Amino acid sequence: MAFAPMPARRQGNALKIVLPLVVFAAAIAAWEAIVRIEGVPPYILPAPSLIARTLVADWSLLSGSLLTTLGTTLAGLVLAVLGGVVLAVLLSLSRIVEYSLYPFAVVLQVTPVIAIAPLLLIYMPQDVAVLACAWLVAFFPVLSNTMLGLQSVDRNLMELFQLYGAPASRGPLARLRARLKALWVLRRPAALPAFLAGLRIAGGLSLIGAVVAEMAAGSAGAGSGLAYRIIESQYRLNIPRLFAALVLLALTGIGLFLVLAALNHVLLRRWHESALDREA
Repeated sequence: MAFAPMPARRQGNALKIVLPLVVFAAAIAAWEAIVRIEGVPPYILPAPSLIARTLVADWSLLSGSLLTTLGTTLAGLVLAVLGGVVLAVLLSLSRIVEYSLYPFAVVLQVTPVIAIAPLLLIYMPQDVAVLACAWLVAFFPVLSNTMLGLQSVDRNLMELFQLYGAPASRGPLARLRARLKALWVLRRPAALPAFLAGLRIAGGLSLIGAVVAEMAAGSAGAGSGLAYRIIESQYRLNIPRLFAALVLLALTGIGLFLVLAALNHVLLRRWHESALDREA
């Protein structure tokens, strides 16, 4: 019995999953083989099998640090989304507000967070300072991308919308209602793809900001994040635990990216070109 060939689209989707897994497995196998053949000491380069055993043995310690870092990352991302979207809407509605506030947002973006973190730790409690760093680096991508989307509406559609609404013949309150209606009906759908792109960027940056701030804080205790565990392992030459913490950080970043990418696909898959299924 002859089997029907797999559609090209399904083959492409399968290759997207299989090929990275094959390359990753080959790299891990080569790493394990080199360490074993060359007899590299664990304090220089631990084998992947030792890292896995360390991850299991130290899970009670590393899992608590993972939850601390993940909580800071998600809280910073949520605050960045709320603040970035609200400010982007205000800037898109008023040129005066845009000219007044946007330069300060740019200043916050171009200033390295590693330079800001020690100052925040002086003037704020440690938890608040770490959260502020995560928020600072995630805020600008959401703000700039959302503003770009809000300002990317087709000019002809805006003129047609204004023509039907005829706001110029009414009072200031009516014109404000017309602008808010245009914001909701026209600008909001146009801004959604750009906002989601900024959200994917902000997710990774929020994790980076949390890690940088935790390293700058460098305090021990039950509430210490993964960044402190990395520094602690470095000082104690516990390199397998250092690599285990790095693995958890990498998995956290990958998981966050996949969740945000899935959100992007769900919200855009039925109407936007960037998420529509294409035949190979």
